[in-house]
Amino acid sequence: MSGNGRQATGGNPRPRAEDPWGGVRPFSIKTKLGALVVIAVLITTGLSIVAVHTKTELRFIMVFSMIATLLITQFVAHSLTMPLDEMNAVARSISQGDYTRRVRESRRDELGDLAQTINVMADELEAQDLQRKELVANVSHELRTPIAGLRAVLENIVDGVTEADPETMRTALKQTERLGRLVETLLDLSRLDNGVVPLKLRRFEVWPYLSGVLKEANMVASARAGIASGSGSHTRTDVHLHLDVSPPELTAHADPERIHQVVANLIDNAVKHSPPHGRVTVKARRGPQPDSLELEVLDEGPGIPRSEWHRVFERFNRGAVTRPHGPGSDGGTGLGLAIARWAVDLHGGRIGVAESERGCRIIVTLPGLNSPSS
Repeated sequence: MSGNGRQATGGNPRPRAEDPWGGVRPFSIKTKLGALVVIAVLITTGLSIVAVHTKTELRFIMVFSMIATLLITQFVAHSLTMPLDEMNAVARSISQGDYTRRVRESRRDELGDLAQTINVMADELEAQDLQRKELVANVSHELRTPIAGLRAVLENIVDGVTEADPETMRTALKQTERLGRLVETLLDLSRLDNGVVPLKLRRFEVWPYLSGVLKEANMVASARAGIASGSGSHTRTDVHLHLDVSPPELTAHADPERIHQVVANLIDNAVKHSPPHGRVTVKARRGPQPDSLELEVLDEGPGIPRSEWHRVFERFNRGAVTRPHGPGSDGGTGLGLAIARWAVDLHGGRIGVAESERGCRIIVTLPGLNSPSS
């Protein structure tokens, strides 16, 4: 349910630039403190020699030595405490939830190592915070459809709009089962940062499977329309969904639940951008590899500019395309296509926008038994 798009992963420690000193650290804090002691001794000795040759009183030499040593010590102390103040400010910002600040890594001493460690920690915390926000957004996006459909069906039955016939109750049951499956995947989603999400691969017939997905999409749209009409808003029920599977006995080897996410989100996106009484076509063909599958979703909308092709699957991206058609339509949350890409990536497949004379054409290729996830 999380898009892969950016697929937020835990921040890995960034590789540190190759050390030109070959492991020797001439600028370490220990070296600086040792040099400070040596310089103080040399200054005192030098001034003492000058005092002997010039017959200057020893007390003046001691005063000059102390002043010179204090100035040098102050300079060294400032160079050591200044980065500590910066690190303290960055650590305080991180503790308050601001993970954008970083410490400069311009030093080649122990403080430079500490700065790198703080930055790596900030990267990991920022990645985890982003994953948490994306998880909440993705879960909300995925749960919305079955909840809205189930509520609409039950409200229509209670209000007497529709009868509680077996077909209607089967639709409600299917939505309830899908809702349960989505809830069960929450534990799987908690492991997305490690890329560990189990796929329940099995072989299934493509025609009846996709036919069920399209039928469910139509029934959910009709049910939503019942709620929307009562609230004065509108939803798309004028778009015709067409299924084209060749050959009719085509089978696939994949995770049906994940593929349901892909097709449902692609259809939802296509319907939103279809013109009034438009047509959305879902095609299924054999892929280039054994047991591989190629899916295509084509609409008759304004299409996607080529400059946006590489961005349409990013999270929260709503693109530069024309506003969705139909009264009351909106562009959604920008998560549907990101979720579709995440599910395809889990299968080791590919998803992308393809050339089309009209509308938007998105092609999904699933490798089947050759998937690295199998």
